[in-house]
Amino acid sequence: MRHFALRSVASAVGLAAILGAAAPAAAEKVIWNHNVFGPKRAVTIGIETQADMFNKASNGDFEIKIAYGGALGPEKQTPEAIKSGGYEGGQVCAGYYPNKFPLLSVMELPFLPPRSIADNAKVYEAVLNHPLIVKEMADRWNIKYFGPTFLPAYEFMGNKRIASVDDMKGVKMRIGGLNAQALQAFGAVPTMVTAPEGYQALERGTIDSFGFPYSYTFGAYKLYEVSKYVTEGMAMSGFLCFQAVSLSAWNKLPDNLKAKLGETQEAAKNALFKAYEEADAKWIPIFKDKLEVTQFPPAERAKLVARSGEIWEKWVKDQEAAGRPGREMLEFVKAQVAKYSH
Repeated sequence: MRHFALRSVASAVGLAAILGAAAPAAAEKVIWNHNVFGPKRAVTIGIETQADMFNKASNGDFEIKIAYGGALGPEKQTPEAIKSGGYEGGQVCAGYYPNKFPLLSVMELPFLPPRSIADNAKVYEAVLNHPLIVKEMADRWNIKYFGPTFLPAYEFMGNKRIASVDDMKGVKMRIGGLNAQALQAFGAVPTMVTAPEGYQALERGTIDSFGFPYSYTFGAYKLYEVSKYVTEGMAMSGFLCFQAVSLSAWNKLPDNLKAKLGETQEAAKNALFKAYEEADAKWIPIFKDKLEVTQFPPAERAKLVARSGEIWEKWVKDQEAAGRPGREMLEFVKAQVAKYSH
Protein backbone atom coordinates (compact mmCIF):
# COMPACT_ATOMS: atom_id res chain seq x y z
CA MET A 1 0.00 0.00 0.00
CA ARG A 2 2.84 2.34 0.88
CA HIS A 3 4.54 1.74 -2.48
CA PHE A 4 1.20 2.24 -4.29
CA ALA A 5 0.65 5.53 -2.46
CA LEU A 6 4.10 6.74 -3.42
CA ARG A 7 3.53 5.74 -7.05
CA SER A 8 0.17 7.61 -7.00
CA VAL A 9 1.78 10.74 -5.62
CA ALA A 10 4.54 10.54 -8.21
CA SER A 11 1.98 10.08 -10.99
CA ALA A 12 -0.03 13.03 -9.74
CA VAL A 13 3.08 15.22 -9.64
CA GLY A 14 4.06 14.10 -13.14
CA LEU A 15 0.56 14.79 -14.48
CA ALA A 16 0.59 18.22 -12.90
CA ALA A 17 3.95 18.94 -14.50
CA ILE A 18 2.68 17.84 -17.90
CA LEU A 19 -0.51 19.90 -17.59
CA GLY A 20 1.47 22.87 -16.33
CA ALA A 21 3.85 22.72 -19.27
CA ALA A 22 0.97 22.47 -21.71
CA ALA A 23 -1.07 25.29 -20.17
CA PRO A 24 -0.49 28.63 -21.88
CA ALA A 25 1.29 31.19 -19.72
CA ALA A 26 -0.70 34.31 -18.94
CA ALA A 27 0.47 37.30 -20.96
CA GLU A 28 2.48 39.66 -18.82
CA LYS A 29 1.29 43.26 -18.91
CA VAL A 30 3.73 45.61 -20.64
CA ILE A 31 4.18 49.01 -19.03
CA TRP A 32 6.10 51.90 -20.54
CA ASN A 33 7.08 54.81 -18.33
CA HIS A 34 6.93 58.07 -20.26
CA ASN A 35 8.49 61.30 -18.97
CA VAL A 36 6.84 64.62 -19.83
CA PHE A 37 8.09 67.95 -18.52
CA GLY A 38 5.65 70.54 -17.29
CA PRO A 39 2.02 70.11 -16.26
CA LYS A 40 -0.80 68.46 -18.15
CA ARG A 41 -1.69 70.95 -20.88
CA ALA A 42 -2.67 71.34 -24.54
CA VAL A 43 0.61 69.94 -25.87
CA THR A 44 0.31 66.76 -23.78
CA ILE A 45 -3.04 65.79 -25.30
CA GLY A 46 -1.20 64.06 -28.13
CA ILE A 47 0.63 61.48 -26.04
CA GLU A 48 -2.41 61.13 -23.78
CA THR A 49 -4.52 60.25 -26.83
CA GLN A 50 -1.98 57.70 -28.01
CA ALA A 51 -1.65 56.12 -24.58
CA ASP A 52 -5.41 55.67 -24.36
CA MET A 53 -5.66 54.17 -27.85
CA PHE A 54 -2.84 51.68 -27.29
CA ASN A 55 -4.32 50.64 -23.96
CA LYS A 56 -7.67 49.90 -25.60
CA ALA A 57 -6.10 48.15 -28.60
CA SER A 58 -4.21 45.81 -26.26
CA ASN A 59 -7.25 45.15 -24.04
CA GLY A 60 -5.29 46.61 -21.16
CA ASP A 61 -2.18 44.48 -21.69
CA PHE A 62 -0.07 47.49 -22.74
CA GLU A 63 0.01 50.71 -20.73
CA ILE A 64 1.90 53.95 -21.26
CA LYS A 65 2.21 55.59 -17.86
CA ILE A 66 2.76 59.33 -18.29
CA ALA A 67 4.76 61.08 -15.59
CA TYR A 68 4.25 64.86 -15.60
CA GLY A 69 6.57 67.56 -14.33
CA GLY A 70 9.69 65.63 -15.29
CA ALA A 71 8.97 63.26 -12.41
CA LEU A 72 11.21 60.58 -13.91
CA GLY A 73 14.17 62.86 -14.43
CA PRO A 74 15.36 66.24 -15.79
CA GLU A 75 14.07 67.17 -19.23
CA LYS A 76 17.60 67.96 -20.41
CA GLN A 77 18.62 64.32 -19.89
CA THR A 78 15.74 62.61 -21.69
CA PRO A 79 17.78 61.16 -24.60
CA GLU A 80 20.35 59.69 -22.23
CA ALA A 81 17.67 58.28 -19.94
CA ILE A 82 15.86 56.53 -22.78
CA LYS A 83 19.10 55.16 -24.22
CA SER A 84 20.22 53.78 -20.84
CA GLY A 85 16.83 52.19 -20.14
CA GLY A 86 15.91 54.56 -17.33
CA TYR A 87 12.45 54.82 -18.86
CA GLU A 88 10.88 53.83 -22.16
CA GLY A 89 9.78 57.16 -23.57
CA GLY A 90 9.65 60.88 -23.11
CA GLN A 91 9.10 64.31 -24.54
CA VAL A 92 12.14 65.55 -26.44
CA CYS A 93 12.89 69.09 -27.62
CA ALA A 94 15.97 69.27 -29.81
CA GLY A 95 16.86 72.77 -28.64
CA TYR A 96 17.43 71.52 -25.11
CA TYR A 97 20.29 69.34 -26.33
CA PRO A 98 22.79 71.28 -28.45
CA ASN A 99 24.55 69.00 -30.96
CA LYS A 100 22.68 65.86 -29.85
CA PHE A 101 20.30 65.93 -32.84
CA PRO A 102 22.39 67.84 -35.38
CA LEU A 103 20.41 67.10 -38.54
CA LEU A 104 17.06 67.38 -36.82
CA SER A 105 17.99 70.90 -35.74
CA VAL A 106 17.16 71.95 -39.31
CA MET A 107 13.58 72.38 -38.07
CA GLU A 108 14.78 74.98 -35.59
CA LEU A 109 16.22 77.24 -38.25
CA PRO A 110 14.56 80.63 -37.78
CA PHE A 111 11.51 81.36 -39.90
CA LEU A 112 11.95 78.22 -41.99
CA PRO A 113 8.79 76.23 -41.01
CA PRO A 114 5.40 77.50 -42.22
CA ARG A 115 3.46 79.94 -40.03
CA SER A 116 0.25 77.91 -40.22
CA ILE A 117 0.09 75.15 -37.61
CA ALA A 118 -1.65 72.81 -40.05
CA ASP A 119 1.00 73.35 -42.72
CA ASN A 120 3.77 73.09 -40.16
CA ALA A 121 2.44 69.73 -38.95
CA LYS A 122 2.78 68.27 -42.46
CA VAL A 123 6.38 69.43 -42.81
CA TYR A 124 7.11 68.21 -39.29
CA GLU A 125 5.86 64.69 -40.04
CA ALA A 126 7.82 64.49 -43.29
CA VAL A 127 11.05 65.51 -41.55
CA LEU A 128 10.67 63.20 -38.55
CA ASN A 129 10.09 60.27 -40.90
CA HIS A 130 12.96 61.12 -43.23
CA PRO A 131 15.49 58.24 -43.41
CA LEU A 132 18.39 60.48 -42.34
CA ILE A 133 16.52 61.62 -39.24
CA VAL A 134 15.34 58.08 -38.42
CA LYS A 135 18.94 56.93 -38.61
CA GLU A 136 20.25 59.82 -36.51
CA MET A 137 17.79 59.03 -33.73
CA ALA A 138 18.47 55.29 -33.83
CA ASP A 139 22.25 55.45 -34.06
CA ARG A 140 22.81 58.17 -31.49
CA TRP A 141 20.10 57.50 -28.92
CA ASN A 142 18.36 54.20 -29.70
CA ILE A 143 15.10 56.08 -30.06
CA LYS A 144 12.34 56.43 -32.61
CA TYR A 145 9.73 59.06 -33.30
CA PHE A 146 6.54 57.93 -31.59
CA GLY A 147 4.11 60.81 -31.41
CA PRO A 148 3.61 64.42 -32.50
CA THR A 149 4.29 67.43 -30.35
CA PHE A 150 4.35 70.08 -33.07
CA LEU A 151 4.02 73.56 -31.67
CA PRO A 152 2.24 76.77 -32.67
CA ALA A 153 4.38 79.73 -33.72
CA TYR A 154 6.28 81.53 -30.99
CA GLU A 155 5.48 84.90 -29.46
CA PHE A 156 7.13 86.71 -26.55
CA MET A 157 5.71 87.59 -23.14
CA GLY A 158 7.48 89.46 -20.41
CA ASN A 159 8.36 92.85 -19.00
CA LYS A 160 9.87 94.58 -22.02
CA ARG A 161 7.69 96.02 -24.75
CA ILE A 162 8.70 94.60 -28.14
CA ALA A 163 7.03 96.05 -31.22
CA SER A 164 10.03 96.28 -33.55
CA VAL A 165 13.48 94.78 -34.04
CA ASP A 166 14.96 97.92 -32.46
CA ASP A 167 13.09 97.10 -29.24
CA MET A 168 15.11 93.89 -28.90
CA LYS A 169 18.43 95.61 -28.26
CA GLY A 170 19.81 94.54 -24.90
CA VAL A 171 16.70 92.52 -24.03
CA LYS A 172 17.27 89.14 -22.38
CA MET A 173 15.02 86.98 -24.52
CA ARG A 174 14.32 83.33 -23.85
CA ILE A 175 14.78 81.54 -27.12
CA GLY A 176 17.06 78.64 -27.89
CA GLY A 177 19.22 77.12 -30.54
CA LEU A 178 19.34 78.52 -34.04
CA ASN A 179 16.36 80.82 -33.55
CA ALA A 180 18.40 82.78 -31.06
CA GLN A 181 20.78 83.87 -33.80
CA ALA A 182 18.04 85.73 -35.68
CA LEU A 183 17.26 87.85 -32.62
CA GLN A 184 20.89 88.24 -31.63
CA ALA A 185 21.56 89.91 -34.97
CA PHE A 186 19.38 92.80 -33.76
CA GLY A 187 20.96 93.12 -30.34
CA ALA A 188 18.87 90.70 -28.30
CA VAL A 189 20.59 88.73 -25.56
CA PRO A 190 19.37 85.13 -25.95
CA THR A 191 19.19 83.34 -22.63
CA MET A 192 18.21 79.69 -22.41
CA VAL A 193 16.11 78.39 -19.54
CA THR A 194 13.68 75.49 -19.62
CA ALA A 195 9.91 75.92 -19.70
CA PRO A 196 9.35 75.06 -16.01
CA GLU A 197 11.93 77.70 -15.02
CA GLY A 198 10.10 80.47 -16.85
CA TYR A 199 7.88 81.87 -14.10
CA GLN A 200 10.72 82.37 -11.65
CA ALA A 201 13.04 83.72 -14.35
CA LEU A 202 10.55 86.45 -15.29
CA GLU A 203 9.70 87.18 -11.68
CA ARG A 204 13.36 87.64 -10.76
CA GLY A 205 14.29 89.50 -13.93
CA THR A 206 16.86 86.99 -15.15
CA ILE A 207 14.73 86.93 -18.33
CA ASP A 208 13.07 90.05 -19.79
CA SER A 209 10.90 88.35 -22.38
CA PHE A 210 10.03 84.69 -22.74
CA GLY A 211 9.53 82.97 -26.09
CA PHE A 212 6.83 80.31 -26.07
CA PRO A 213 4.27 78.72 -28.40
CA TYR A 214 1.26 81.03 -28.49
CA SER A 215 -1.02 80.91 -26.60
CA TYR A 216 -1.45 77.78 -24.49
CA THR A 217 2.06 77.60 -23.02
CA PHE A 218 1.97 81.07 -21.51
CA GLY A 219 -1.28 80.14 -19.82
CA ALA A 220 -0.17 76.70 -18.68
CA TYR A 221 2.94 78.10 -17.00
CA LYS A 222 1.07 81.21 -15.74
CA LEU A 223 3.65 83.60 -17.17
CA TYR A 224 0.99 86.29 -17.59
CA GLU A 225 0.98 86.63 -13.80
CA VAL A 226 4.54 88.02 -13.85
CA SER A 227 4.43 89.89 -17.18
CA LYS A 228 3.28 93.22 -18.61
CA TYR A 229 3.47 92.65 -22.38
CA VAL A 230 2.91 90.00 -25.02
CA THR A 231 3.61 90.16 -28.76
CA GLU A 232 1.35 89.12 -31.61
CA GLY A 233 2.62 88.83 -35.15
CA MET A 234 6.22 87.77 -34.65
CA ALA A 235 5.14 84.19 -35.40
CA MET A 236 8.61 82.79 -34.91
CA SER A 237 9.63 79.19 -35.29
CA GLY A 238 10.77 77.65 -32.05
CA PHE A 239 11.74 74.28 -30.64
CA LEU A 240 11.30 71.05 -32.53
CA CYS A 241 9.67 68.73 -30.01
CA PHE A 242 8.31 65.19 -30.29
CA GLN A 243 7.46 62.13 -28.23
CA ALA A 244 10.31 59.64 -28.39
CA VAL A 245 10.44 56.00 -27.33
CA SER A 246 13.16 53.43 -26.89
CA LEU A 247 13.77 51.54 -30.12
CA SER A 248 14.50 48.42 -28.08
CA ALA A 249 11.18 48.70 -26.25
CA TRP A 250 9.36 49.35 -29.52
CA ASN A 251 10.89 46.28 -31.17
CA LYS A 252 9.49 44.08 -28.40
CA LEU A 253 5.90 45.11 -29.03
CA PRO A 254 3.70 42.63 -30.94
CA ASP A 255 3.07 43.42 -34.60
CA ASN A 256 -0.64 44.09 -34.07
CA LEU A 257 0.20 46.98 -31.74
CA LYS A 258 2.98 48.33 -33.97
CA ALA A 259 0.44 48.47 -36.78
CA LYS A 260 -1.61 50.93 -34.73
CA LEU A 261 1.10 53.59 -34.63
CA GLY A 262 0.01 55.57 -37.71
CA GLU A 263 -3.61 55.61 -36.56
CA THR A 264 -2.65 56.86 -33.10
CA GLN A 265 -0.37 59.55 -34.55
CA GLU A 266 -3.18 60.87 -36.74
CA ALA A 267 -5.56 60.95 -33.77
CA ALA A 268 -2.93 62.70 -31.66
CA LYS A 269 -2.41 65.31 -34.39
CA ASN A 270 -6.12 66.10 -34.57
CA ALA A 271 -6.37 66.23 -30.78
CA LEU A 272 -3.52 68.76 -30.72
CA PHE A 273 -5.24 70.99 -33.29
CA LYS A 274 -8.41 70.98 -31.22
CA ALA A 275 -6.57 71.60 -27.95
CA TYR A 276 -4.68 74.58 -29.39
CA GLU A 277 -7.91 76.13 -30.69
CA GLU A 278 -9.58 75.69 -27.32
CA ALA A 279 -6.55 77.14 -25.55
CA ASP A 280 -6.59 80.24 -27.77
CA ALA A 281 -10.27 80.77 -27.00
CA LYS A 282 -9.47 80.57 -23.29
CA TRP A 283 -6.16 82.38 -22.93
CA ILE A 284 -6.05 85.15 -25.53
CA PRO A 285 -8.96 87.07 -23.93
CA ILE A 286 -7.22 86.76 -20.55
CA PHE A 287 -3.97 88.10 -21.97
CA LYS A 288 -5.76 91.02 -23.59
CA ASP A 289 -7.40 91.82 -20.28
CA LYS A 290 -4.28 91.60 -18.13
CA LEU A 291 -1.45 92.62 -20.47
CA GLU A 292 -0.61 95.08 -23.20
CA VAL A 293 -0.70 93.17 -26.48
CA THR A 294 1.91 94.67 -28.80
CA GLN A 295 1.50 94.02 -32.51
CA PHE A 296 4.71 93.11 -34.31
CA PRO A 297 4.24 94.56 -37.81
CA PRO A 298 4.85 92.48 -40.96
CA ALA A 299 7.56 94.90 -42.06
CA GLU A 300 9.48 94.30 -38.83
CA ARG A 301 9.06 90.53 -39.13
CA ALA A 302 10.40 90.75 -42.69
CA LYS A 303 13.66 92.14 -41.30
CA LEU A 304 14.07 89.03 -39.15
CA VAL A 305 13.22 86.74 -42.07
CA ALA A 306 15.75 88.49 -44.32
CA ARG A 307 18.58 87.84 -41.86
CA SER A 308 17.59 84.21 -41.42
CA GLY A 309 18.84 83.09 -44.85
CA GLU A 310 22.40 83.68 -43.68
CA ILE A 311 21.77 81.50 -40.64
CA TRP A 312 20.41 78.69 -42.83
CA GLU A 313 23.54 78.73 -44.97
CA LYS A 314 25.85 78.76 -41.98
CA TRP A 315 23.96 75.75 -40.61
CA VAL A 316 24.58 73.89 -43.88
CA LYS A 317 28.25 74.79 -43.82
CA ASP A 318 28.66 73.57 -40.23
CA GLN A 319 26.86 70.30 -40.95
CA GLU A 320 28.85 69.61 -44.09
CA ALA A 321 32.12 70.39 -42.28
CA ALA A 322 31.18 67.72 -39.73
CA GLY A 323 30.54 65.19 -42.50
CA ARG A 324 26.75 65.37 -42.36
CA PRO A 325 24.46 65.97 -45.36
CA GLY A 326 23.28 69.40 -44.29
CA ARG A 327 22.53 70.67 -47.80
CA GLU A 328 20.40 67.62 -48.57
CA MET A 329 18.45 68.06 -45.35
CA LEU A 330 17.83 71.79 -45.80
CA GLU A 331 16.72 71.39 -49.41
CA PHE A 332 14.33 68.63 -48.38
CA VAL A 333 12.73 70.86 -45.76
CA LYS A 334 12.51 73.82 -48.13
CA ALA A 335 10.78 71.59 -50.68
CA GLN A 336 8.30 70.41 -48.06
CA VAL A 337 7.62 73.98 -46.97
CA ALA A 338 6.97 74.99 -50.58
CA LYS A 339 4.71 71.99 -51.03
CA TYR A 340 2.54 72.59 -47.99
CA SER A 341 2.59 76.34 -47.39
CA HIS A 342 -0.56 78.20 -48.39
